[in-house]
Amino acid sequence: MKRPIPVLLALTMTAIVTPHGASAETIAVFTKNTTNPFSKAIRLGADTAGKKLSVDVTHYVPTTADSAPEQTKLVDDAIAKKPDAIVFDPVDIEKLVPGIDKINAANIPAIEITDRAKGGKFVSSVLPDDYQLGLATGRRLLKAMDGKGNVVILEGIPTNTTAIERLKGFNDALKEAPAVKLLASKSGQYQRKPAQDAMEAWLKQFPQIDGVMAANDSMAAAAVDVLQKANRKAQVVGINGSKEAIDLIKADKMLATGEFNGFIIGCLGTEIAARSLRKQPVPKEVIVKPAIYEKANLAKYEARAEMRECPTLEDEQKD
Repeated sequence: MKRPIPVLLALTMTAIVTPHGASAETIAVFTKNTTNPFSKAIRLGADTAGKKLSVDVTHYVPTTADSAPEQTKLVDDAIAKKPDAIVFDPVDIEKLVPGIDKINAANIPAIEITDRAKGGKFVSSVLPDDYQLGLATGRRLLKAMDGKGNVVILEGIPTNTTAIERLKGFNDALKEAPAVKLLASKSGQYQRKPAQDAMEAWLKQFPQIDGVMAANDSMAAAAVDVLQKANRKAQVVGINGSKEAIDLIKADKMLATGEFNGFIIGCLGTEIAARSLRKQPVPKEVIVKPAIYEKANLAKYEARAEMRECPTLEDEQKD
């Protein structure tokens, strides 16, 4: 893991935006950590939407990855600066409820993204269907394995809704393939190093691993790297739809990735915040549709991973 950036420096670095004048609405965007590519993509999406919609975006990022106490402190810092709206990705769906209550008490409209919190009030939510994403990604791996062999699962953070739902999807996919044996399942914390450590231990423990289900692309990439260094082969799937995963798929080092596009979520959360402030209608909830990227369809999806232009809310709500 990279060395943490001091809080004030992190805020300064991520808060650089093009000013839109004194009358521009201000939107505070909360993400979970400085290192995960998904959180970085959310911030890029929020910045891109902010420029497009002429709103000022400021980022609040824990320098200790996924730290509930630090994110709670950042909530206090943001409230003191009185932003017009907050886009909020909770580090912990239970521990951040008091922080969300503070946002509500300050009468700052909040838009929830990525994980559904256990409490608090939100103007709108932009959420993935993590269960269906895990199920579809798992099924793709098992199809490539012809429904037989040995697999391992690299789980996300156990307290995160995304990790819980993706794991359910992975396990339900396995129930459909009784000839596939689950050798081990362990949290890689959505981070590269813990996933690498888990994969290295499994390669020593198990002489035959045919498939790896990773709950995000960072962990999938770590698994690919460990397999390559050990001169072992296994089919690997991840979730995020990241540029890194696409490059690995192109190189035939990774089978597929489920789209969990932080850029799109950051775009939509910021657009909904701006619309709400401008008294325009907003949906109570947007569920981002699952999609699987693989070599056969990369031409269709690769542009979505380039993270240059925000889709509109209307585009994402089309059938």
